[in-house]
Amino acid sequence: MPRLPFITFEGSEGCGKSTQVQRLAAHLERAGVPYLVTREPGGTPIGETIRDLLQFAPHGGGMTPQTELLLFEASRSQLVRETIKPALERGVSVIADRFFDSTTVYQGVARKLDQQIVEQLNAFAVGDCVPDITFVLDIDAETARSRMQQPRKADRMEQQPAEFYERVRQAYRELAEREANRVVLIDGSGDADKIEKKIWETLYSRFPNLTSD
Repeated sequence: MPRLPFITFEGSEGCGKSTQVQRLAAHLERAGVPYLVTREPGGTPIGETIRDLLQFAPHGGGMTPQTELLLFEASRSQLVRETIKPALERGVSVIADRFFDSTTVYQGVARKLDQQIVEQLNAFAVGDCVPDITFVLDIDAETARSRMQQPRKADRMEQQPAEFYERVRQAYRELAEREANRVVLIDGSGDADKIEKKIWETLYSRFPNLTSD
């Protein structure tokens, strides 16, 4: 039987990907498909410590883009080897809230770091652990910022200027064009139920070994 898929969700802050991750997890639960949900940065004890440093540590404000890049890769490397690969090898489908595409977009494009270096570091961190399918939820920067203004503590990545998020959006769109076989671009501004339906239909059409409910 084919291995169950490694599924990743991407998009700018406020795009609704975390909501869709949880909805897909619930769908797989109902369908009787073994699954694991993880997130980046984080997903392991080491990764969660790095997550706090990247997002909420008071001294994180002075972090350089280069340091940010290396911390994301460190968290990812641990996550792949401690959590993702073992789960896939056990016959579990993995749903990841962000993976290496986030670094390609945020650090390589929006932070304007050397994209060849970013690509090399991504490859070093993940090895042969590449998503089978990636859903990118696409929303404009204004919608994203309005969603991030909900009453909660904003993290460091959510405090960027509007032009930063425009670069993020454009980079994700270009990624979807460049890797159309893997990356599925979805309008994230629409009804959450319709988005969920489209995600499941796309997923099941590509991976019929998933049990439909």
